[in-house]
Amino acid sequence: MTSSTATPGVIVAAILLPPLGVFLGERRLGSDFWIATVLTLLGWLPGVLWSLFAILRPRAELARA
Repeated sequence: MTSSTATPGVIVAAILLPPLGVFLGERRLGSDFWIATVLTLLGWLPGVLWSLFAILRPRAELARA
């Protein structure tokens, strides 16, 4: 089961500007947002990979985090 926040617009935002995609997917400035921001500052590809992972991971995993 995937997250209900993984709309096409959020996925495109995560590819173009990873922290924005994570923010739109979570609607808060949580740890996933800050990790995406730091990784994007280090390089675009790590930020994109992390943001897609953060947006597309199942909700059950989020409850344990």
